[in-house]
Amino acid sequence: MSAVRIYLAALLVLAGCGGSPFPSGGGGGGGGGGTTNISVSDLPTTTITVTPDGVVERHEKHNTGTNGGTVTGNGFAFKNGKISYDGTADTFTVDNLAFDGGNVYQRDATQPDLGPAKVYAADTTYADAQTGALIDQFSYRALYGVSTSGKTQFAIVRTGAYADYGFGGFIYGRNGGVTLPATGSEPAKYSGTYAGLRDSQGSGMSYTTGDMELSIDFKDFNPDESATGNGAGIQGYVTNRRIFDLAGNDITQLVLDGINADKTPDVDLTALPTLAFKVGPGVLDNNGEAQGELNSLIQVSGANKELEAGKYYAVVSGANADEVAGVIVVVSTINSVNFRETGGFILYRP
Repeated sequence: MSAVRIYLAALLVLAGCGGSPFPSGGGGGGGGGGTTNISVSDLPTTTITVTPDGVVERHEKHNTGTNGGTVTGNGFAFKNGKISYDGTADTFTVDNLAFDGGNVYQRDATQPDLGPAKVYAADTTYADAQTGALIDQFSYRALYGVSTSGKTQFAIVRTGAYADYGFGGFIYGRNGGVTLPATGSEPAKYSGTYAGLRDSQGSGMSYTTGDMELSIDFKDFNPDESATGNGAGIQGYVTNRRIFDLAGNDITQLVLDGINADKTPDVDLTALPTLAFKVGPGVLDNNGEAQGELNSLIQVSGANKELEAGKYYAVVSGANADEVAGVIVVVSTINSVNFRETGGFILYRP
């Protein structure tokens, strides 16, 4: 699928220098029923061997159909430096994206924080090395979230500067190991916040936020229901969702107006619907990695209709399964425009 650049009226700010946040080594069914059995091949790509007591690094698979996974380069991972954060300079370095300045993103002065994430922006212009002439750059944004313990983190890079989905990617991981509760243990509940980038095929890019809860039932489903050896079930919800433009203006109502107009006269949404995990066996493996499906539903002529659909990816961390981090990717179609929302979350046991 070709990606043709469109000219956007305004671009936002800045850029800086790199390092690695990961050291080497490391110590209900709200969306409807589903039975997605996972295996290692179903999870995003990794360049390391994943074990329960080690580091996890997963990044978006390369997909020419959606321009996803293009920040991978060779061995895209925090440790391998294809995308990295410098805590001293508070800058973010990304490789393999054209027209993002010098590959170094600085903290966005207009929208520096979003939910659990810091926000970074590529340079708006970059100088020709020979003549000094300024070259317009694309509107790339990066989100970087790290837990309070430093054990889990995620990063997302997207742009709205293409007529098709823009190039970019995501990564999430765990620094260290996890001890999962024994099979048959009671459920564990996690809560926190969610933030993402919403790009489209021709309508620019925006930010998304929300609150999130996730519960893992370590007692059921039984282990023999899972292809991966762990018998847990997972439910999760993203609520109180809002959408903001790149200048930080709340445009949620504009999005709702677009949905209502597209579905008229049957729909009159006053809030964005909840993203809900589909609940079924086989979503958690013994390494503490999880993957499954989720969607959002709206009422159309008295019946549930799917508005958004996609996948969640997550990793559990800590000696007491203390926290969960991961990424959600969902797509939708509104007024014949295809939208993709890529969000990250970091959740804790209260």
